[in-house]
Amino acid sequence: MTHAPLKGLPLVLVTLALSMAVFMQVLDSTIANVALPTIAGNLGAATSQGTWVITSFAVANAISVPLTGWLAKRYGEVKVFVGATLLFVVASFLCGIAPSLELLVVFRIMQGAVAGPMIPLSQSLLMASYPPQKRAMALALWSMTIIVAPIFGPILGGIISDNWHWGWIFFINIPIGIAAAWVAWRQLKHRETDIARMPIDRIGLALLVVGVGALQMMLDRGKELDWFASAEIITLAVVALVSLSYFIVWELDTEHPIVDLRLFQDRNFTVGVLALSLAFMVYMGAIVLLPLVLQTQLGYTATWAGLATAPIGIFPVLLSPLIGKFGNRLDMRWLVTISFAVYAGCFFWRSEFTAQMSFWDVFWPQFVQGIGMAMFFMPLTAITLSRMPAHQIASASGISNFVRILCGGIGTSIVTTLWERRSALHHARLTESITPYADSTTAALNGLQQLGLDAQQQAAALNRTISQQSSIIGSNELFWLCGALFLLLIAVVWFAKPPFGGGGGGGGAH
Repeated sequence: MTHAPLKGLPLVLVTLALSMAVFMQVLDSTIANVALPTIAGNLGAATSQGTWVITSFAVANAISVPLTGWLAKRYGEVKVFVGATLLFVVASFLCGIAPSLELLVVFRIMQGAVAGPMIPLSQSLLMASYPPQKRAMALALWSMTIIVAPIFGPILGGIISDNWHWGWIFFINIPIGIAAAWVAWRQLKHRETDIARMPIDRIGLALLVVGVGALQMMLDRGKELDWFASAEIITLAVVALVSLSYFIVWELDTEHPIVDLRLFQDRNFTVGVLALSLAFMVYMGAIVLLPLVLQTQLGYTATWAGLATAPIGIFPVLLSPLIGKFGNRLDMRWLVTISFAVYAGCFFWRSEFTAQMSFWDVFWPQFVQGIGMAMFFMPLTAITLSRMPAHQIASASGISNFVRILCGGIGTSIVTTLWERRSALHHARLTESITPYADSTTAALNGLQQLGLDAQQQAAALNRTISQQSSIIGSNELFWLCGALFLLLIAVVWFAKPPFGGGGGGGGAH
């Protein structure tokens, strides 16, 4: 059953409620980035282990997202969305009271699992509420919430971490989630989608859980266990490879797949998912790396790290309504090209960071990068869903978000691992030049001696300087690599074929 588009105040309230839920979920991810050192320190874990707070959520989220289509058909989109939002609130409360890193990771897994349907169903329900000619605007409004969250996330995360208990970064989800669920239910309960009893692909789900779980554990544990020198890592790699290979073969042949890989037969869907996921992988890795560098190497508090990274959301707030209004008149490929070019330029800009850089040296690349972010989500989502019929939007959006979120978690693990390895390499190289016979070494030690430091203190100060320089060099190399990857991704986008409407019809999963 296809419902007529909403008008007036009900449409405003639905847009607000659905956007609030998405805002809450994205805020939850960005707010944790600047709080990682604080969380790790308070719970007695290494900063590298603190990244599990990000990756555990991402993996559980990625695994649960493909279930969106089946859940929507079995129980109805409205019920699933409202239920997922309320369960997210409960899981957020548990995260806030976690007494150890292990329990926090468990609760983050729970939080990621229940959050799976929220973003794809918010897309589907929003598009079903708007007339076809205004769906580009709907997507722009929806994507703006994803974009605005990075403004508030780092700032709130920093302020909370520095002034209160870190648990409040999760507690703030409670009022937002309850309000979003209540408004959505009041406005949409009479617009429930058709329900059909569909069998669940248990084998496919089991293979997905095992494969993705093993893959992420391999990436997270690898840096601690020296990668393939460890039997555990080799075992995890084999399990991941075998499980995911069998998963692909099984899903292509089963009658009711949990992930409908046949959707990839559509050219625009394939191009959109590939470009969005790879770009998000690079973006997430970089957005986690920057606060880590600022706090661990440059002495920034969580608050100032948040203020330095938040400007990325300013331009999107200004530009998203314009892109939504004129989106149907533009070639989405050009918008994405501009976006990726801006991203690349800002990453190259950021690759010239030094230990002496000011707050504004961090601020301006983030500010300019906001231009690229404004043209990131909405155009790529429009390309991805441009040829999807109404009954496949929820499933297609679910798969798209599954791959995107999975790649985001992988990107976080890869970038932090590469940063540690490159930093260690540069530390070793810089240390090689420190000898009693080197003029630079003698000058540095004499300067430290004049400050009243004894031999042990001089050595410690010199080591801190070397560690700082090596970490910054390592991060600069990764930022440069991120810029190069974004330039390469421009070519991928141009394999898509117009027209790119606001997605094929509304109504979600019927």
